[in-house]
Amino acid sequence: MGLLDKSIRGILAAIVAILYFSNVISGTAALVLGALAIIFLITSFISFCPLYAPFGISTRNKKLEDN
Repeated sequence: MGLLDKSIRGILAAIVAILYFSNVISGTAALVLGALAIIFLITSFISFCPLYAPFGISTRNKKLEDN
């Protein structure tokens, strides 16, 4: 997983947290978005997205992988 991918996931998780704690979202929407935010953070920290593997998707910089 590339740096941009990780950053976007982190930003989206932060936005969900801000919306939740400012009471903009609540109920089922808060639960679903909160679960997605947690998944985004976990996949960002471990640098692996299980949905990318079956499709052969990689967001890593190819030049950095060769070194």
